[in-house]
Amino acid sequence: MANQSYSLNKILRDLLPGSVRYSVVALFCGTVLFSCSSGDSENNATESKEQTGLAHQQEQAPAEDDGKGIGPVSSIELSENIDDALAAEGKAIYESKCSACHTLTADKVVGPGLLGVTEKRKPEWIMNMVINPEEMTKKDPTAKKLLAEHLTQMTNQNINEKDARALLEFMRLNDLQAQGK
Repeated sequence: MANQSYSLNKILRDLLPGSVRYSVVALFCGTVLFSCSSGDSENNATESKEQTGLAHQQEQAPAEDDGKGIGPVSSIELSENIDDALAAEGKAIYESKCSACHTLTADKVVGPGLLGVTEKRKPEWIMNMVINPEEMTKKDPTAKKLLAEHLTQMTNQNINEKDARALLEFMRLNDLQAQGK
């Protein structure tokens, strides 16, 4: 054995310059270490423990979609007539908290345009989306689709039910005015 190692050492020394010799030895050692690693089952167990983030989280059971969304508003009564004072409050809230991302037309800015939203969505859904945007985009099928389409999570503006109701009234007024009523 000592003879074999001596002859391999002599061959390497005679044939290869010093820097290449060290590279060959390092490559050989790396190959030996790599081949000695344990099997896939152990590596997969480690990887599965380390994986985190939205892509690896277990999906929650889908919420029953009644079109009202996820949040504190489960039922709301709307009169046929617009409450002008409430709509004015809603306009002020829209201008201060919503207009940077949403237009009153169908045009997209960051988020979708709001024109026609009161015809597309139930009033409860609109209010819940305004009050509770993070949970809505996690659990509500319609909000999930909007997030996938617009690629931006709606910011929670800390809007309470009273302010959400005012915003809803302003959106109703906006939709009626767009129809010429």
